[in-house]
Amino acid sequence: MNSNPMYMEYVDDADPQPAAPRRGWRILGWVCIGLSAVMVAGSLTAYGLYRKAFGNISHEDVNAQLGPNRPKKLNSAMNILLLGSDTRAGANGSYGRGMKDEAPRSDTMILLHLSPGGGQAMGISFPRDLMVQMPSCKTKTGGTVPAQSRAQINSAFTNGGAGCVMKTIESITNIRIDHFMQVDFTGFKSITNAVGGVPVCLPENVDDPKSKLKLTKGKHVIKGETALAYVRVRHIGDGSDTARIKRQQKFMGALANRAMSAGVLTNPAKLLSLMNAATKSLTTDKELTPQVLMRIGGGMQGMTSGKLRFVTAPSGPDPLDKNRVALTPAAQPFFASIRNDKSVPSEPKHGTAPKIQPSQVRVRVFNSSGITGKAKRVADDLQAQGFQVSVGGNAPTSQVTKVQYGSGADQQSGVLTALIPSKPQATPRTTGALPGVVDLFVGSDWTALKSAKVGIPKQAGEIKADDDICKDA
Repeated sequence: MNSNPMYMEYVDDADPQPAAPRRGWRILGWVCIGLSAVMVAGSLTAYGLYRKAFGNISHEDVNAQLGPNRPKKLNSAMNILLLGSDTRAGANGSYGRGMKDEAPRSDTMILLHLSPGGGQAMGISFPRDLMVQMPSCKTKTGGTVPAQSRAQINSAFTNGGAGCVMKTIESITNIRIDHFMQVDFTGFKSITNAVGGVPVCLPENVDDPKSKLKLTKGKHVIKGETALAYVRVRHIGDGSDTARIKRQQKFMGALANRAMSAGVLTNPAKLLSLMNAATKSLTTDKELTPQVLMRIGGGMQGMTSGKLRFVTAPSGPDPLDKNRVALTPAAQPFFASIRNDKSVPSEPKHGTAPKIQPSQVRVRVFNSSGITGKAKRVADDLQAQGFQVSVGGNAPTSQVTKVQYGSGADQQSGVLTALIPSKPQATPRTTGALPGVVDLFVGSDWTALKSAKVGIPKQAGEIKADDDICKDA
């Protein structure tokens, strides 16, 4: 991993030292970008009320930079590239005046994938140190950035701006990117104030002179200067880069969860304050108009924070440079699941029975395989496909997987059995059944769950916005 300091010294008024360029935007970018995306794209309900906030947004034409040869769009999902810029233009000049003449960088690149129908969203982070094959792209002024067989992904922004980053990520993922959002860091404190503070959980007492963070072990709700100090602090826990990334993801998830569950989105005054804070530092493509944002917001109505997930693009140490990272073999199957995220089923034709969706099926999973933890793993797979799942515990060992159901759940059991390769015959459960619940007894013949053709399978290490903030703290 990169050995450069990751804490945000540049937020101090002092100018940075020439020998130590600041690279801390990634931490603050997690926060501002995540909130800009979730809040701006998630719940815009009254255009007239928020017209002034929409007017704060700057726009950029990137069509010429992208060119005609782009990935095809395979479904009705929406993919928005979220970028953080460490520009020192305007009010950002106070965050390290010695860098005002440097070309801006983007150490935060997140692809926000909004599934068809608005049921779930996933933020996919691309590490700034990721080494990729970079395509040729045009600059904002019409120049050309030559293709590179090996380059660090965040150099795309410095060389060609948002359009070049879009083209680079499209080339390595084959995912069509619909829009981009770019933010700087001036609105951070206002955003944390607008949501009434963000809950965090510290594994130990912290008294850090660099960031000026002084908090005791345990839970806190922080905002303003304290929140800024929290995202600046470098050493919490083991101080590793992996631990920092997880902490940043948890903070962003907690920020979104706070807004989505604390009445911010349903309170016009609070939402207006949040919108003004987020949009003052927001730049988008020309096609991402207020009307498009409104349509996206309408489609996302009702999405819960538990359906908002954060992951890092599958990557590991770069074989050619231990201080950099490279995509792993798991990356392309993962990108394929994003590309092929299926649309929600259409409304049934008149006179036909409505199709039961996984979200309407309650499943209780029992372990009959004799393998420790098997029921929990199967339950996680089912939950990732949208089922309502609980773990029932251990059951007598059986070689054969069985499905049984309580009263009123015979049709729901068919939705489950259709995804089990062995195609067990579902039968009524005579004792211990719960009305409306399907019981799955995972036998030793269990192989894998078929895809329900909706959503994205659970990823290793992913974080959900409604996760317990003290989990793994």
